[in-house]
Amino acid sequence: MSHRQPVRIADLHQFDTLIDARSPAEFALDHIPGAINCPVLDNEERAQIGTIYKQVSPFEAKRLGAAMVSANLARHLRETFTDKPANWKPLVYCWRGGLRSGSMVTWLRLVGWDAQQLANGYKAYRGHVISLIDTLVPQLRLQVLCGATGSAKTRVLHALAQDGAQVLDLEGYASHKGSLLGSLPGVEQPSQKYFETLLARQLETFDLSRPVYVEGESVKIGRISLPLVLVERMRHAPVIELRASQQARLDYLLRDYAYLGDDPQALAGRLGLLKELQGKEVVSRWQAWAGQRNLPLLFSELMELHYDPHYERSQSRHFSQWQSRRTVQADGLGEADIAEAARQVASLGG
Repeated sequence: MSHRQPVRIADLHQFDTLIDARSPAEFALDHIPGAINCPVLDNEERAQIGTIYKQVSPFEAKRLGAAMVSANLARHLRETFTDKPANWKPLVYCWRGGLRSGSMVTWLRLVGWDAQQLANGYKAYRGHVISLIDTLVPQLRLQVLCGATGSAKTRVLHALAQDGAQVLDLEGYASHKGSLLGSLPGVEQPSQKYFETLLARQLETFDLSRPVYVEGESVKIGRISLPLVLVERMRHAPVIELRASQQARLDYLLRDYAYLGDDPQALAGRLGLLKELQGKEVVSRWQAWAGQRNLPLLFSELMELHYDPHYERSQSRHFSQWQSRRTVQADGLGEADIAEAARQVASLGG
């Protein structure tokens, strides 16, 4: 298929463009960051060829598949690659570095481009991601940032990152705020695999001699599960606790979760999940407030009856260094207060 040796993960940076030749559904589930999707078979075609392979014959599947691949490659040559110069150097991958990426590489080379194929394809990259997480996480000098709901932990992490600190923004990678009401409007969470891809990509950038700041999370963020090696590392890391008054936290929550008032029905539905913990009468009152868009009363009672009691119970159970935690007191949670809290956190964590 090729007169060149397939390239390895460590060589990705040597290429102008990274091309994922898999179907759009495979690409959406997970892909190498920075890759563009140029499928040689789309979702329906891939399913059709698979059915023919099993139910008719491998030969018939290959014959029809070759025609589909040729048509798709022709379209990519006319459209996607039309502006590429003669010295363009793309790297192509598919699931295992087989026929799909091999077919594209063959045609790109016939044009004259120095196209090459990733050894073992996406499967090799997935193994690379798992290996990075398992290898690097135990070496991290983690500083775990804790604080009651509404204490602006995520914003403090962002301020730390802006000041040059090393930060793992797990809720950012998971596209979720981590609580019962943490799903973001109009934003789907990534797949479990792509979350791990984003995590691994961040880990690769870290200087292991410097501290890494991370919010103290539970084992799941929405439907995303944290790697067990990371959970274990967090559980035994030093803790810095952010403290703010109940009023400051309530004001912050009303700003940060204001969008929940835009869909009272959805908010009431999520609150219904708390009936077993809080009782039907309490949750019915909360649902009524949601319907009235009365977020101040709703959030105030959620903090008092649900979030704060759970926080007090869970921290000492989950973090082995909780009793020796260091604290940062925030007078307020405006932009200037958050910036000052980040500076204090950095002074403790360094």
